[in-house]
Amino acid sequence: MAGGPYKVPKRHDGWRSVALAVGMHALLFVFLWGGIRWQNEQPTAVEAEVWDLSTQQAAPPPEPQPEVKPEPEPEPPPPPVKAAPPEEVAPPKADPEIALRKEREKKEKERLAEEKKKKEELKRQQEEELAEQKKLEAEKKKKELAEKKLAEEKAAKIRAENMRRMMAQAAGTGSTGTAEKSTAPRMDAGYLAALRAKIQSNVVYAGAKQDIEARFRVTQLPTGEVITVRKIKSSGNPAYDAAVENAINKSSPLPKKKDGTVEKDLELVFNMKDLP
Repeated sequence: MAGGPYKVPKRHDGWRSVALAVGMHALLFVFLWGGIRWQNEQPTAVEAEVWDLSTQQAAPPPEPQPEVKPEPEPEPPPPPVKAAPPEEVAPPKADPEIALRKEREKKEKERLAEEKKKKEELKRQQEEELAEQKKLEAEKKKKELAEKKLAEEKAAKIRAENMRRMMAQAAGTGSTGTAEKSTAPRMDAGYLAALRAKIQSNVVYAGAKQDIEARFRVTQLPTGEVITVRKIKSSGNPAYDAAVENAINKSSPLPKKKDGTVEKDLELVFNMKDLP
């Protein structure tokens, strides 16, 4: 506007002026630094040596060889230095409580070991006794079975022999003098054989067998219980007579007949050679 205040127009080349000024100062600094360094350097001396090929010089004498000295013998090694014995250190004093505790533990272990040893020994003895007892029982049982079997075989043999004799006597073929006799005119052969077998199986006599006989009269109840036993003829051997009498009493009650009856009075003869 024509009537407004005057304003200075803005210039747009300010950065360019600053850059130009900085560049001029840098060139001036480089110029000054180069001039000062050039003035301070020392001049370098140059030497030149001229050689004449027509002139020959004698060769220098050879350098003397160094004298070779023999190597000195090595010195013997110094004797080994004996180490000083270590200083004896006094052992620490043992605590009495620790020693007592160790002693108690040692005694306890010994006691337990002794008890264990005794228990094992007792167990071994018990096992041996049990094994021995079982062995004895087995042998006893075996012996009893053998004796029972032998007794049965003897009883069967006696019954068979008695039956044979009774049958021969009943048939009138004669008597051996050892068959049982009774007051009855006719006696059942099987009944007599049963009486003879039972009584003879209970006779206990260990003497030598002889051809002797003893005669007894026996009175019994209808149940077969023996009431009296009376010797009417001795065999001449008191031990044998007593053995037969005891066997009769031991055999009570005596066997019955097939119909369940018994002979009230019996006269029985036992020859020693017929013992099983």
